[in-house]
Amino acid sequence: MNNYTKADTPTFYFIGVTTSKSSIMNVFPKWAGELKLDAIIKGFDFIPHSPAKDYREAVDFIKHDPNSLGALVTTHKIDLYNACKDQFDYLDPYAQKLGEISSISKKDGKLCGHAKDPISSGLALEHFVPDNYWADHDGDVLLMGAGGSSLAMSLYFSQSRPGGNVPKHIIIANRSVPRLETAKQILSDLNPDIHFDFVHNPTPADNDRTLAALKPHSLIVNATGLGKDGPGSPLTNACCFPPDSLVWEINYRGDLLFKEQAERQAAQKRLHVEDGWIYFIHGWTQVISEVFHIPIDTELIDRLSMIARQ
Repeated sequence: MNNYTKADTPTFYFIGVTTSKSSIMNVFPKWAGELKLDAIIKGFDFIPHSPAKDYREAVDFIKHDPNSLGALVTTHKIDLYNACKDQFDYLDPYAQKLGEISSISKKDGKLCGHAKDPISSGLALEHFVPDNYWADHDGDVLLMGAGGSSLAMSLYFSQSRPGGNVPKHIIIANRSVPRLETAKQILSDLNPDIHFDFVHNPTPADNDRTLAALKPHSLIVNATGLGKDGPGSPLTNACCFPPDSLVWEINYRGDLLFKEQAERQAAQKRLHVEDGWIYFIHGWTQVISEVFHIPIDTELIDRLSMIARQ
């Protein structure tokens, strides 16, 4: 049970599952010093898919407590949106399109909800996906998990780019059907140049079969939460990655079994294996910029990343 007591000092919240284990609890005070922010960070933990009343209680507290400035939301982005959207005075277009909230902030007396993942995931992808990659190689994209991160990446990929540099085939695989149906409703008809497949894969062995059918030069993403929010991987140890591909574990902490599975095949298959560190940096700095109303440019991003690594 979270303790909603009036904040004595300006406070920025982290709404997650195991917030005390996140590096941000140690990193944020150092970032606050660098950014000259007079604020502390506090975590609110919820089990995934908590009752709507629990999310509403947290949002109501932040909305009405003067020293509660806002929050970053992980894991619960879709559930919090569904439970609390009527409590917000403003929802940005990404939040409305994706049906999720990753950033809670206040501006001019209004409670604002933003979905920052299309921006932060795009910045993270641009960090390691080579320029003109899709036009040059025509690989597939496999997003395992149909939650907020996969939806955000799909929205990012669907933006028109010069030379048609978008993946032509995006597969979203998930172990339950309802999230797949929601993803299909949100993503259909976004970009006529992209074909989406929504695949029900209830077991890791099912994901193995989908993985094995991908073209070379594909992008494979673990967006399931397995490895961070729960142990394990969406694949079995018998999985076979397509050659010359990009493999992205969007988590940066936890057992990261998926990343280890890819690394075991990296040399033979010529894989580039990326973890979630840059995604972590962009995810947090995008929300901090919104909550504290400060610009954060590329130079400052690099400085904050260096501070976090130390």
